[in-house]
Amino acid sequence: MPISVFDLFKIGVGPSSSHTVGPMLAAYTYVTQLRDRQLLNDVGHLDVHLYGSLSATGVGHATDHAIIMGLLGERPDTIDPAVIEPSIERLKASRSLSLGRQKEVPFDWDADIHFHEESLPHHPNAMRLAAYTSEGAVLYDNTYYSVGGGFVVEQSQVDKPLDDLDGVVLPYNFDTADELLSLCKHHGLRVSQLMLENEKVWRSEDEIRNELWRIWQVMCECIDNGLTHEGILPGGLKVKRRAKLLYQRLQTAEQNDCLIASTFSAMEWVNIFALAVNEENAAGGRMVTAPTNGAAGIIPAVLHYYMKFQPNACEKQVVDFLLAAGAIGILCKKNASISGAEVGCQGEVGSACAMAAAGLADVMGATPEQVEHAAEIGLEHNLGLTCDPVGGLVQVPCIERNAIATVKAINAAQMALRGDGTHFISLDKVIRTMRDTGKDMLDKYKETSKGGLAVNAIEC
Repeated sequence: MPISVFDLFKIGVGPSSSHTVGPMLAAYTYVTQLRDRQLLNDVGHLDVHLYGSLSATGVGHATDHAIIMGLLGERPDTIDPAVIEPSIERLKASRSLSLGRQKEVPFDWDADIHFHEESLPHHPNAMRLAAYTSEGAVLYDNTYYSVGGGFVVEQSQVDKPLDDLDGVVLPYNFDTADELLSLCKHHGLRVSQLMLENEKVWRSEDEIRNELWRIWQVMCECIDNGLTHEGILPGGLKVKRRAKLLYQRLQTAEQNDCLIASTFSAMEWVNIFALAVNEENAAGGRMVTAPTNGAAGIIPAVLHYYMKFQPNACEKQVVDFLLAAGAIGILCKKNASISGAEVGCQGEVGSACAMAAAGLADVMGATPEQVEHAAEIGLEHNLGLTCDPVGGLVQVPCIERNAIATVKAINAAQMALRGDGTHFISLDKVIRTMRDTGKDMLDKYKETSKGGLAVNAIEC
């Protein structure tokens, strides 16, 4: 199935694309299906079933809240985050759910949301929604898989070849980095140019540029919000926001002209931008999946750094950056995974680091070969990264991990730009290694909070 850059960059809310954005979209889709089948007014009772990783860390990732908001008729790309908590409190107090804002259904928070330890065969992030008549007969049920980055697959789609799910034919279709480089060379296109031509299958060029600019504006708003807000993040770990204080300190710090001070300043800026995004994510703020929420700070931080310090940077560079980054995200999703529940954090932070490195290299004038090299460096040095969030919250180690990966991405782009694009290990081989490593990784290191830092950290 052809993947668009807009599949990778989605406007939503925190704290997780796979555990919050995907389930909210799935629940919204379920209500739409009930309405389309003219069954909505016949619903007398509703059950929510969570499996695998959605069950293990669903409460910490606000999966239960997200599903309820979807059932109320809210979409992750349009919801106002401020309405979530009041809506949940009203539901708990009234024990009534306004299904699609149309049909009142009795709903007991403690009895009607079921957490199952077992995983379903297709993917660790599974949820089943079942509606019944007032007499208890099954009215309609469906199973959905949140496969990372806000992507949702229904049970009926699981066994279908991907190509059967979308009839779109791309002018420059590629499944591997080698194919991407071959197409760029044959047609004399940069990576971002090739991606733009593919996107024109779905939208006009003006629409593509306008929508990518809108996505960038949401990223900037997220950074600005993160640099403004302070206090303790929700969830019980008592993690304190740091971005605002660090930002104020950096603004007021006296800068000297020595090389090491200049280097430290650059690192601090990208660190602060990434921290700002991921603190907003942890607080449930408005986000852009890039390509996931858990790794959402890396691409905005690197691009914001470029736009802030590169002379004459403009809208064109934003579009080119996101298009080139999207090409790498497509390769990671097609040939491995961007889901922490499936391959660990290497699939989230690793993929985002590779995407950011590629985007930065492209806008710095890199050849396609150098773009591929930058992505390879960024991903290779995140291989084996586990997903072990403490308390099931996207806070520790997720927030700092994004900051570290921004510096890696910039370094990867710099190293690639100093070379001619030739290197020992190809991006395709690194992506395959990520896939194989994820398969071999124990489940306790894949977003279940049953291993690693999640069990070794001392919670106060």
